[in-house]
Amino acid sequence: MLTAEIALAVLSRLRAAGCHAWIAGGWGVDALLGRETRAHSDLDLLHRVEEEPTVLAALNDFPESENFRPVRFVLTRPDGASLDLHPLQFEDDGSATQAADSAGGLFRYPADCFVTGTIGGVTVPCVSVAQQLRFHEGYEPRPHDLADVAALRAEFGSTD
Repeated sequence: MLTAEIALAVLSRLRAAGCHAWIAGGWGVDALLGRETRAHSDLDLLHRVEEEPTVLAALNDFPESENFRPVRFVLTRPDGASLDLHPLQFEDDGSATQAADSAGGLFRYPADCFVTGTIGGVTVPCVSVAQQLRFHEGYEPRPHDLADVAALRAEFGSTD
C-alpha cells in the first residue's frame, strides 16, 4: 500500500529537487476531500515532461517497473510502493496536454484544473474535481473508481 506518509515524502523530495508535480487518481480524490477514504495501491503523479530527468533522479530508489511512454510510466520500490507518472506538456496559458496513446491522441488539462488539496493536514498540489471526473470517463470503472466519483459528487455536487 502507498500511505499518506509516503505520498507526502515523495512530494517533498520532488519539491526539494525543483520539480512540479500534481496528485491525481485516488490520492487526488482524497486530497480534494481532505480525508483518506480508502487504502491506495499507488500514487498518480502528473509532472512537467521537461523535468522528467530530475524527477527520476529525485526518486532514484523507485526503479522503473513499467514503460507505457509517451502516456505514462510506473516506478516501484522493492517494498511495493508504486508511483504512476504522467508527463505533461504545458502551454504558455497554463494549460497542458498528455499523450493519450502512441498515435498522437491527447488528453487536455485546462489551466484552471491545477489546484490544491490536503493530505494529512498538509496542502498538496492536485487536480480539480472537474478534471478528476473527466479522468473517470471512457472506460469501464472499477468499484473503487465508482466510489471515488460518488465521494466527489456527494461532497461537491455535479460539475457538469
